[in-house]
Amino acid sequence: MFRGCSTLSVDNKGRLAVPSRYRERLVCLANGNLVLTLNPLDRSLWLYPLPEWELIESKLADLSDFDRQGRRAKQMMRGYATDCQMDGQGRILIPHELREYASLGKQAVILGQGNKFEIWDEKGWKELREDWLTEIGKDTGEPSDALKSLSL
Repeated sequence: MFRGCSTLSVDNKGRLAVPSRYRERLVCLANGNLVLTLNPLDRSLWLYPLPEWELIESKLADLSDFDRQGRRAKQMMRGYATDCQMDGQGRILIPHELREYASLGKQAVILGQGNKFEIWDEKGWKELREDWLTEIGKDTGEPSDALKSLSL
């Protein structure tokens, strides 16, 4: 289970160091083998330990090619999926195409999301987070059934 938020530097080669508090778990879970892909819902990236990605890939395979949204999800997520290995310093290389998609600059934010991480450009994340917080304060709509059932 991955949780928490960290701000990280992206070096000139496009490498990002996974926070040290996650590294041992990633080595135990996946021997440092990770899969990086784009998030088709937001301008961010998803980083999965390989065994978790294999579960996602299986679910993607079950989607029909005759369903437009399912086909697009497969095209985007599998099409941009990139195998990556943490190096000895816990870094991963983010390919140029994925950095460009997520508008990653010199500073990134990595968010633990249970079975995966989200990687955002720091400035973009902060702006979006503020927008979401403002929306929450204004939202008078009825919460979804899933949200209603959530007990915090």
